[in-house]
Amino acid sequence: MNRTTLSLIAGATALAAVTGFAAVSAPDSGSATERTGAAATLPVERTGLLCPRPSISDLAETTYTSFTPVTRGAEGEGTAALRSAAEQSAPDDATGKGEKDGDQAGDGEQEKDGEKGDKDAEDGEGSAKGGKGGTADKPVLQLREPGQPVTADASGAEAPALIGTADGRFASGWTAQQTTEVAAGTGRGLQGVACTAADTQFWFPGASTDDSRTDYVHLTNPDDSAAVVDIELYGKNGALKTTVGEGITVKPRSAEPVLLSTLTDEKQTDVTVHVVVRSGRVGAAVQALDDELGGDWLPASADPSGSLVMPGIPKDATGVRLIAFTPGDSDVDLKVRLASPSGLITPAGNETLHVKGGMTTGFDLGDLTRGEAGSLVLTASDRSVPVVAAVRVLRGKEGKQETAFIPAARPVETRATALDNTAKGTTLSVTSPEGTAEIKVTASAGTKGGTPATKTYTVKSGTTQDIQAPVPAGVKGTYALTVEPQGGATVYASRTLSSTEGGVPFFTVQPLPDDRGMVAVPDASEDLSVLQR
Repeated sequence: MNRTTLSLIAGATALAAVTGFAAVSAPDSGSATERTGAAATLPVERTGLLCPRPSISDLAETTYTSFTPVTRGAEGEGTAALRSAAEQSAPDDATGKGEKDGDQAGDGEQEKDGEKGDKDAEDGEGSAKGGKGGTADKPVLQLREPGQPVTADASGAEAPALIGTADGRFASGWTAQQTTEVAAGTGRGLQGVACTAADTQFWFPGASTDDSRTDYVHLTNPDDSAAVVDIELYGKNGALKTTVGEGITVKPRSAEPVLLSTLTDEKQTDVTVHVVVRSGRVGAAVQALDDELGGDWLPASADPSGSLVMPGIPKDATGVRLIAFTPGDSDVDLKVRLASPSGLITPAGNETLHVKGGMTTGFDLGDLTRGEAGSLVLTASDRSVPVVAAVRVLRGKEGKQETAFIPAARPVETRATALDNTAKGTTLSVTSPEGTAEIKVTASAGTKGGTPATKTYTVKSGTTQDIQAPVPAGVKGTYALTVEPQGGATVYASRTLSSTEGGVPFFTVQPLPDDRGMVAVPDASEDLSVLQR
């Protein structure tokens, strides 16, 4: 085995760890690559995304969006397609033990819509009906060109979970999003979530088993073999006693919604959910629905750490509640700061918050932002004690309030993208807690036309800025916003979509983690002979 082969193995191994599955080719001397020291930075050539089932409401209207930015060095033809996952069990039978298999339902309607589904897949846009039966292999959404987002619409509770892969020139930076509007009922409002890669462990601080809440953990298995999952719940006094949270089987290429209230009899306002995969891998997200306060998706928190950032709390937030959990036995004090437009400030009365080991703790921070853009920055008194955290945000006045969640986010290292944007109703928030940073923001062409636009910005140290993002010239439809750091300090970002319906401020917030579309591959000349031993 020569050194070039060893280098490629090392690069592919690192890439697989990032994306769940990946492929990389040897650097072509004529191709466009970036080099740092002895490493070449190459675009990912294969990746996957999973989108949870959008809603349990018959009133839901969902838009799926898919996009790949134009990436220097990305080559090959390739494809990027999202397909329906089989529905393993109905939401009411949400323990993972259900017998209702997706292959046994909906065949007639799927066959009737088959010809239209084929045409929609070829066009890149269309509608998603069901998720059960005959059309599982037909793309719900397929990209035509990098730099051009595409959408598909679905109505009601039958909108499916999606499983997708991208390769070739479509893989690097591939991003997908689903946005759902629910007009009335439990969880009414705007619900949005970015589709994610499969993994083996997830933390969700901010869930609840209160009578007013209907919270689901959505599990999606992209593989051809079953996954086995444990769900652990932690409340204010520690681990909650669960009945069927262990050994939940998620069938191959299927989706399974698990209702938290079926796992425990204990009623808790603040619960941390820990999803651990025993066998295989899954995508996971929590859907948090309230009878009175609307609802939204709760994405997974960043990995447990002694330093956390929750970017982009809306400036008109009328209520902010922080939920924090430390997985170990050690207590920890959290220093709380708000990155405002003018710099880091300490909220009066909430300078330091105490979190007990192994217990979920909630803190009401009130109208924290007071009319200005803000991001919450948490620092553990002992950095060796890891913490996960999220904030629940309320907008609107009593009786007409809506909810969204912002978990601790991963930084934007190279690039991140938010989809389904419009000229009105989109807010892009960027924060740089520890130093001044430069960023470039690109607005793609619209789903139905338009010319991309790009602007650069400076984010001062310790501040949060609501960016006046560029809008594509002559835009038709929705468009993507791609954030790329240009140097300086580490940045975090989020995007808020908002509208007003019947006097209720509908909104949803998505953090923008790095898209992990590039990987450093050791140069062929680097001495890796140690691997031959």
